[in-house]
Amino acid sequence: MSETIRALIALDSDVDRDAVHAALPAESAIHIVGLVDGLEESWTALQATSTDVVVVACEGYSDRTLFFVEGAVKQRPERPVVVICTSSPNGFVRRVFEAGADDLITLPESPDRVLFTLEKAVARKQGAALATGVALSPMICVLGPKGGTGKTLTSCNLGVSLAQAGHKVAIVDLDLQFGDVGLSLGLTPEKTIYDLVKAAGSLDAEKLGDYLVVHPSGLRVLMGPTRPDQASVVTVEFLREVYAMLRSTHDFVIVDTAPGFTPEVIASIDSSSHICMVGMLDSLSLKNTKLGLETLELMGYDPDRIRLLLNRADSRVGISQDEVAAIVGRVPDVLVPSDRDIPRMLNEGMPIVTAKSDSDAAEAFRSLGNLYLATEASANGSKRSGFQRRKR
Repeated sequence: MSETIRALIALDSDVDRDAVHAALPAESAIHIVGLVDGLEESWTALQATSTDVVVVACEGYSDRTLFFVEGAVKQRPERPVVVICTSSPNGFVRRVFEAGADDLITLPESPDRVLFTLEKAVARKQGAALATGVALSPMICVLGPKGGTGKTLTSCNLGVSLAQAGHKVAIVDLDLQFGDVGLSLGLTPEKTIYDLVKAAGSLDAEKLGDYLVVHPSGLRVLMGPTRPDQASVVTVEFLREVYAMLRSTHDFVIVDTAPGFTPEVIASIDSSSHICMVGMLDSLSLKNTKLGLETLELMGYDPDRIRLLLNRADSRVGISQDEVAAIVGRVPDVLVPSDRDIPRMLNEGMPIVTAKSDSDAAEAFRSLGNLYLATEASANGSKRSGFQRRKR
C-alpha cells in the first residue's frame, strides 16, 4: 500500500510489551499513533485518535480482549481489528473471529509479516466498503480551532454551491451547543439531531432522511440541538453511524464543526475524506490555524487531503500573503475577500452564493467546490460538472 497505515496498539494487562514492540514494523511503514498499556486506557485513546487499524495484543485467551474487539468493531465496522497473541492461541482463535477480528497473529513473527497482515486487513476492509458503496461519497470536515473564523459561512456556501451544481449534498451541524447552520440558511429547526437520537427504533436511511431539512437549493441539513443541554445525548458512536449512512445516500457530506478538537470533532475528522481548515487574516487566527494544522499532522492525517481557506483575505491589517504562508506553513488554497453583504445576508438567512452570485466572495466559495469536484473526478477517473463564473 502506498499510504502509511495509522495503527493504535492496545496492550492487555498481562502481555509481553517487549515482544509486541519487537514484532512491529518500522515507523516508516506504519505510523503507530499509540502503544497503550491496559485495554481501558486503550479504549479512551481510541476515542480521541484517528486510526486505520486497531491492533489488540494479549498473552493468550482473554475475555477482556474479546470484549475490546467487539466494542471496536461495533464502533467502526469499516475499520479492521487485528489480534496479536504472544503465546499459543489454542481455544481462542474461533472466539477472536466471532468477536469480529479480521486477522490473528501469533508471536514470534517478523515485522514484515506483521506489516503484510495489517496491509491485507486494511485493503480487505477498503475493498468491502467500495463494493457496498459506503466509502464512495466524500465527506468534508470544515475545521477552525477558534470560533468566529467563518466555518459556518464556509460550510453553508460550499454546500449550496455543490447542490446548485446538481449534486445531492447533506450538511451536519456539529456545533452541538451553539450551532448556526439553520439560522445561516434561513431554516426552521423543526427536527434536529437531538430529536433523531431520542427517536425510538434503529437508524436507517429512510428514518435519517425524515430528520433532514431541505433548503431551496436542494441542500439537506441535519440541524444541531436547539439548546446546549441537549448536546450530551449525541455520542461519538451515533455520529459515526450517521456519517456512514449519509455517505451512502449522498454525493457529498459536509460537517460544520465546533471550535477545538473535541471527541466529536476528532471522530468527524477520523470519518472524513477531506478537511477544509478555515482561518482569517489576523495574527491570532493564523496562529490557531497553524496549531490546528500541526494537530492534524500529529494525528497522522494526510496533508494532501487538507484544504486551507482564508476568510476576509483582502483585509488591510498589515499582514501580506507571503507572511500568511510563512506563519501558517502553507499557501492558502482559497482566498475569500471581504464583502459587506456577507453579514447582512447571514442575518437574512441567505448564502452569498445565492444572494449575490456574481460577487467575488461567491466565486471564491464556488472555486472551493470546484477543488473538491476536481479531486473526486481525478480519483474516480471520470469528469464531473464544475462551476462556471457567472456573468455580472
